[in-house]
Amino acid sequence: MKNIPYSLPFISEGEINAIEDVLKSGWITTGSKTREFEQKFARYIGCKHAIAVNSCTAALHLALDAIGLKERDEVIIPTITFASTGEVVTYFKAYPILVDCEQDTLLIDVNKIEEKINQKTKAIIPVHFAGQSCQMDEILQVSRKYDLKVIDDAAHSLPTKHKGRMIGTIGDIACFSFYAIKPITTGEGGMVCTEDNEFAERIKIMSLHGISKDAWRRYTSEGSWYYEIIEAGYKYNMTDITAALGITQLKKCNEFYRKREKIADKYTQAFKKIQEIKIPVVRDYGTHAWHLYVIQLNLEMLNINRAQFIESMKENGIGCSVHFIPLHLHPYYRRTYNYKSKDFPVASYVYERIVSIPIYPKMSYDDADYVIDIVIKIIKENRK
Repeated sequence: MKNIPYSLPFISEGEINAIEDVLKSGWITTGSKTREFEQKFARYIGCKHAIAVNSCTAALHLALDAIGLKERDEVIIPTITFASTGEVVTYFKAYPILVDCEQDTLLIDVNKIEEKINQKTKAIIPVHFAGQSCQMDEILQVSRKYDLKVIDDAAHSLPTKHKGRMIGTIGDIACFSFYAIKPITTGEGGMVCTEDNEFAERIKIMSLHGISKDAWRRYTSEGSWYYEIIEAGYKYNMTDITAALGITQLKKCNEFYRKREKIADKYTQAFKKIQEIKIPVVRDYGTHAWHLYVIQLNLEMLNINRAQFIESMKENGIGCSVHFIPLHLHPYYRRTYNYKSKDFPVASYVYERIVSIPIYPKMSYDDADYVIDIVIKIIKENRK
């Protein structure tokens, strides 16, 4: 029996050597490597500004600060997303307004956005779930109609394109994640991308205590001891240690993507004729980064539920996960905003059926075949 975890980062000697070089340099916090990572990431995405931070959560927080979100404002987000997309809105004592998802893609249902908009609405955060772009034309059309800002939660979507344009260059601000098992990793980390000069300047200042100059410059020949605190900012800067890891990983981003794409294709070809499984639907307007491969179990045709399916996979040495428990089902959102399961019927329905199976560049094709064999075996043994 194989042992295949749900996901693993791909770390090689190149990453280890890059970190060792930084450690030997004597400068390990925010410095030249962080700037290099920002510049190379901006070129890769094709955006004007890229600001490295210590998480995608920090990136989202800074983005909302940059657009001037205030207490009692509202931000529209999908209910199927990770905790950070909603929690950053609450940092401002503003309100996350949830929207249901499409049943086949799990992306935000663009047809249900406009009904949530009122005078308090300030922004929309589309989450490019699993690595597939939301319907950005429709989202941008609505945002322009009501003068709203669009902040892309691009945690899953590197490198994702929408009609030929990279995610990170379409909305007003885009926020990427470099968490341990994201498309590229810095262990923990994130990036904020924007074309707007004022947003970029604000984000740079607020990411490091609200001071007027980058702290690292104060201790080099390029800088001065003098600085000014312009705003009450945050401690969100990325270090050169993590940036060195990011630079090396970014070189492999396309290679990692091609590997995930091939594994996804193997899964799709194997599962597309199995009635008990619904495979991910890929829209024809863009590419899919395949950060996740999420199947939906047709429970009406099975004698087991989702939890039992995952347990059976575990018994066969395969790790699985669930992305995500919808926000409206969590105690905080039920208690604070009085959200109920019936308020988001599609998300509540698919949540009971979704399973994320292993997909990552370190995974061998033999491992993918083993996953396929076990999934089919479990399905055959539990058909009604």
